[in-house]
Amino acid sequence: MRPDPQSLRPVTETQREPTVDSRSFSRSQAVVSRQIAGETLVVPIRGKVGDLASIYSFNETGSCLWVALEHPRSLESLTDLLYQTYEVTWDDAQRDATAFVVEMEAAGLLAQVQF
Repeated sequence: MRPDPQSLRPVTETQREPTVDSRSFSRSQAVVSRQIAGETLVVPIRGKVGDLASIYSFNETGSCLWVALEHPRSLESLTDLLYQTYEVTWDDAQRDATAFVVEMEAAGLLAQVQF
């Protein structure tokens, strides 16, 4: 039995798969950040003092995500931000947004937000 040709429409780059991960994230309250010379520098605060041994520096893409995370954002909205801002495929944007969130959450710079 052959499939119906109507069901075999090609997938275009403008069609996007929704992200399964529906969690939302926001910046941790235990960090300070500043933009300096086009880079974002983030310093964790430990015991009311900046942990200068753990300074994080973000490139343009990381800075874009960091600014967006000032307010709670889902992984899908971060993916969409990269997709709309840069000339990348949805899959590349999703991979980059996911990697950023995973790394920053592991470092304690992001917190999962409960609504």
